[in-house]
Amino acid sequence: MIRKSMDKDFEKIFNIINDAAIAYKGVIPPDRWHEPYMAKEELKAQIEDGVIFSCYVDNNEIIGVMGIQDKVDVNLIRHAYVKTKQRNKGIGTYLLRELTQGSTKPILVGTWKAASWAISFYEKNGFCLVEEEEKNYLLKKYWRIPDRQVETSVVLALHNENDAELKMLYELSSLHQRQNC
Repeated sequence: MIRKSMDKDFEKIFNIINDAAIAYKGVIPPDRWHEPYMAKEELKAQIEDGVIFSCYVDNNEIIGVMGIQDKVDVNLIRHAYVKTKQRNKGIGTYLLRELTQGSTKPILVGTWKAASWAISFYEKNGFCLVEEEEKNYLLKKYWRIPDRQVETSVVLALHNENDAELKMLYELSSLHQRQNC
């Protein structure tokens, strides 16, 4: 079952993010890795900045989380994590579909360039990598991250031109210029 997070879920969300983020250790640039991967203060700031989490719950236990953030003209998928022992069961896909269904705005996600499994996951779910120049523009416009993280990240955009409103938004922006789509 998928449900919106509640205040009481904060610790569980924090623990899932940091459990799952261990996959980045030794993969992302060492100067970007730290423990915990996301501090409680950072998670709190993300929530205060409008990230709304959804939780995948199985047997009354949260085993996956994913956030969405409304940035006026786009929605951002933020902090998508599934407990390490629960991966590869479709939980991330269920969460992603729940958060993206019915959107009339372009949907973007940023991840580490070296996280090939994450890029592959989003591509399997209809997202396409944007070109380098567009990536730099989007990361600086919609995310608050250091320049070093911009250098070592990618952005993917959801390819869903069946929705007339979304198609119009894509045509009015440069987001429609994507590789491999």
